[in-house]
Amino acid sequence: MNKGFILRKIQKEDNKLIASLIRSVLAEFKANRPGTVYYDPTTDDLYALFQKQNSAYWVIVYDNEIVGGTGIYPTEGLPPGCCELVKLYLSADVRGKGWGRLLIEKCFEEAKQLGCTSMYLESMPELNTAVSLYERCGFKHLQGPMGNSGHFGCAIWMLKELN
Repeated sequence: MNKGFILRKIQKEDNKLIASLIRSVLAEFKANRPGTVYYDPTTDDLYALFQKQNSAYWVIVYDNEIVGGTGIYPTEGLPPGCCELVKLYLSADVRGKGWGRLLIEKCFEEAKQLGCTSMYLESMPELNTAVSLYERCGFKHLQGPMGNSGHFGCAIWMLKELN
């Protein structure tokens, strides 16, 4: 893993850059369709979204540029003790360095500190590289969605028990 990166919580001034990164990654994988975070208005103000209790969002800064991020969120309708892993995106030039796993492990750590016993996520077949990372991190496939994320464009649902 390359040194010289900073992992930190999102700041208000990161909003435009992280929203642009998220949308560019979805467009790169041809997953920029309705029912995804591409069209979700909260994508433009992640800082405000992640001020909600029991949520957190981290960004990776490398060479003074935001190159990735992810977070956890208490999505409405999830069972007690379950949070959602949300908005994991990395720019193309930093993929394969272990930073996605680093972000996910940071989310596991935070979720456990918040008392969560499981973590849910939603994804799409187009993001198959991310899905295989989720599998390697211990997420198991589900037959259908949990909670009320509003992202009807997702067709992959996964859950991990946190121990």
